[in-house]
Amino acid sequence: MSIVTVQLGQCGNQIGHEVFSALYSDIRGTHGLCSKNENQSYQDSCKERFFCEEESAVPVARAVLVDMEPKVISQALSMAASSGHWRYSSHSHFCQKQGSGNNWANGYCVHGPRHKEAIMNLVQKEAERCDRLGGFFTIMSMAGGTGSGLGAFVTQCLRDAFPTSFILNHIIWPYGTGEVIVQNYNSVLTLSHLYHSSDALLVHENDVIHKICAQLMNIKQISFRDVNQVIAHQLGSVFQPTHPAGGGSGYSRNPLGDLMETLVPHPEFRMLGLRNIPQMPESSLPYSTFSWPGLLKHLRQMLIANAQMEEGIDWQVRPPQPGSSIPSTNKPLHFNTSIANLLILRGKDVHSVDLGSFQDPSLYTSWLNPQDAFNAWKTPRAFNKYEKSAALVSNSQFLLKPLDSIVGKAWNMFASKAYLHQYTKFGIQEEDFLDCFTTLEQVISSYTNL
Repeated sequence: MSIVTVQLGQCGNQIGHEVFSALYSDIRGTHGLCSKNENQSYQDSCKERFFCEEESAVPVARAVLVDMEPKVISQALSMAASSGHWRYSSHSHFCQKQGSGNNWANGYCVHGPRHKEAIMNLVQKEAERCDRLGGFFTIMSMAGGTGSGLGAFVTQCLRDAFPTSFILNHIIWPYGTGEVIVQNYNSVLTLSHLYHSSDALLVHENDVIHKICAQLMNIKQISFRDVNQVIAHQLGSVFQPTHPAGGGSGYSRNPLGDLMETLVPHPEFRMLGLRNIPQMPESSLPYSTFSWPGLLKHLRQMLIANAQMEEGIDWQVRPPQPGSSIPSTNKPLHFNTSIANLLILRGKDVHSVDLGSFQDPSLYTSWLNPQDAFNAWKTPRAFNKYEKSAALVSNSQFLLKPLDSIVGKAWNMFASKAYLHQYTKFGIQEEDFLDCFTTLEQVISSYTNL
């Protein structure tokens, strides 16, 4: 089944380009470390999922590019075309001459309704090119105006136009120190609107990825492109083909549907986080060896201690003892309770891996059976030059702190009416803000009480 990617705003278009580049370089690579047949079906499955090959010999990304200024889109189009390996369609992008000025209301109330028809026509055409549409994957930032405001508007339009399709929003969480003075307002408005129209929100935090670039990738002067390449690698490690949990021989048909089914058992809980192991500069790979028990031990501790990378994990954090029916407020400090986890293993000897440590009931909330809360997908095909690699997508309490912080900062500004006039002039009233705060307070409360 095919996925249509919708790249929104500067951030969405830059990451989208890196994602397609990572996917294609992975299937072109000769580093599959698996049988020829396995490699061939992996390549075919990836191409059907993300590219169509009808127009020319060069695969065309199944994507719609949207921005309110032309610069980033034209860069993405020319960089893809000049790679010679894949390209964007020349008819599936939409841009204007002026941006949204980092104002959510401008993107949502002005640009959205004004350009709805043109944007949705492009999406409709892209969806019609798929033999079997698996759903939509949108990529956007929360801090600015176009990605966040127009992104929230377009997601609502997708939900109305394709009521039965899966929609996964990939969101870039802004740096805590801030790029934009009103980023907390923009973030609160984005999250609360997406919570009503999306099936799940897959979140990457800029601060975390920056740390990975500095500490694991040893990059001295970190650029946005470095950050985006780490994000693209992590997304590829989830969306490239795998064999589903049942252990069938075919590759999973609809990754978005399978992802929602395994990770979102209740509409109140839609926040997904992603961890990868190992992550290192390509130059270090020849000198590194990994064992599955070692990788999974680290990954499990990263999950329960809410660490985003394998360096600096707090090994003191332990799950609560079984049988100690303590209320959730007394859980061990810093313990990250999960609703559901999906483990994706790629590379040598995957079928002999012992996954018992992830099936421990004490990792999960009490209202879900651990058998339902944990799933694993596997493939012997190695990913992106890593002989063995694991990705963990989890629906857990991982975002509580950052979410609480963003809502708190936005509320403080709102209470003193700071910058509100910039939103009301485009039609977002104080009541709209209050509704958004209410939605997110409910999300925080639900996750806190796991």
